[in-house]
Amino acid sequence: MSRPRLLIDGDTLKLEEILQVSRHEVTVELSPDAAKRVQASRTLVDRVAAGDTPSYGINTGFGTLAEVRIDRKDLRDLQRNLILSHACGVGHPLPLPEARVLLLLRCNVLAKGFSGIRMETLGLAIDMLNRDVVPVVPERGSVGASGDLAPLAHLALVLIGEGEAFFEGVRMPSKQALEKAGLKPVVLEAKEGLTLINGTQAMCAVGTLLQLRAEMLADVADIAGAMTVEGLLGSHKPFLPEIHAVRPHAGQKAVADHLRRILKGSELVETHVNCSKVQDPYSLRCIPQVHGSAREGISFARRILEVEVNSGTDNPLVFADTENIISGGNFHGQPISLAMDVVAMALTQLSSISERRVEQMVNPSLSGLPAFLAKNSGLNSGFMIAQVTAAALVAESRILSHPASVDSIPSSAGREDHVSMGMTAALKGRQVSEFTRSCLAIEVLVAAQALDFRQPVKPGKGVLAAYELVRSKVPHMDRDRELHHDITAVTALVESGALREAVRSAVH
Repeated sequence: MSRPRLLIDGDTLKLEEILQVSRHEVTVELSPDAAKRVQASRTLVDRVAAGDTPSYGINTGFGTLAEVRIDRKDLRDLQRNLILSHACGVGHPLPLPEARVLLLLRCNVLAKGFSGIRMETLGLAIDMLNRDVVPVVPERGSVGASGDLAPLAHLALVLIGEGEAFFEGVRMPSKQALEKAGLKPVVLEAKEGLTLINGTQAMCAVGTLLQLRAEMLADVADIAGAMTVEGLLGSHKPFLPEIHAVRPHAGQKAVADHLRRILKGSELVETHVNCSKVQDPYSLRCIPQVHGSAREGISFARRILEVEVNSGTDNPLVFADTENIISGGNFHGQPISLAMDVVAMALTQLSSISERRVEQMVNPSLSGLPAFLAKNSGLNSGFMIAQVTAAALVAESRILSHPASVDSIPSSAGREDHVSMGMTAALKGRQVSEFTRSCLAIEVLVAAQALDFRQPVKPGKGVLAAYELVRSKVPHMDRDRELHHDITAVTALVESGALREAVRSAVH
């Protein structure tokens, strides 16, 4: 069955479409207008390459070697040498979804028509994407200065038949991968090597998938928090709209509204209307304020990414309409670096308050429930170490939340004297998102156990939907068992989006 088409033009790519490409769900095609712009910019590059006037990246060296003039007969070797010398990445390869996104984003930048790429080279990159030839790209090696030079060089290696690629998920030499897909490598012409490696696409590839996961986790955090509120017989009053109307931060109001919908129809809240407790702990009462500020940070990052994935980040840029080729600094990753640092901090915020809610549930002096939610506690330890695991993850997330965007190590003999560390920020953020996902899964799991002790009285509709989904995969814990299997099962419900969708269906 044929896949849906996705037209790229360098201007209109959406983050949700990027997610589809990461899953190999669509066929990517170049829009006709984009093809015309690509051809026009290439015509200008060919004319400059045929002349004698020095033009950076076309007939000169690179970086600190920009003043070195290259003979016309050596221009092909110049481009090839650039790719080979810059392929210095180390570490594990990018996961296949991120590597696919890297390839897509580079194609989208080239489609803008400010790069000077040949249609033959861009066409090969698009064909690779559609035939599941995915470059092997080591994660480490970019400082985000002239963009992600090392990761993009590893991508470019495959286009010239060097390096390694995955074909249909199997790792092999790139020549073999291309041959199996019915494709042939290209010989790079003037400027094409530089065109392929200047840009922020590696940090954006990791960052875009991180962003979409962060948005999902923000919803899950609200669900987990609501489950805990019901499990601990917490008050719903802190979520009333009039409270948030007088402090109208958009994120705070959105979370309070979300909580009201998830908790709507609760029978549990009626059981403690006249209880003696005056106020809940902050980890329950201040969910809108804490989760809301995290949402604000995540929303900021989305705005940055939506601009960046459709931006021209080459150097030099080729302006065919004015016949100018201009060197600038659009490859600098500072906007993405800052945004990814913010996402990491926002997610750490969500996991930190989640861990405190888990403590509220497992501590009998705080919950009024059996110690560690275990029947026959003492003989059984219950969820004692689930809280410890959450604490460990939060501690590491806090370390990873130290910002990369304020760091800089000069490179290229001082020419690149301020760098962004954007890829570092994105990779840190990805790790924090995985820790946060596990922390929230632990809270959901523990909250389901707490809700078991409140039966047969029912929680709010959204909480009930989440609880029933969890219980369809993980039974109540009567006595101690290997909890990591339970955590893994709930984590899968979180990562797949099933938990969020179950609650959405119940409350909409």
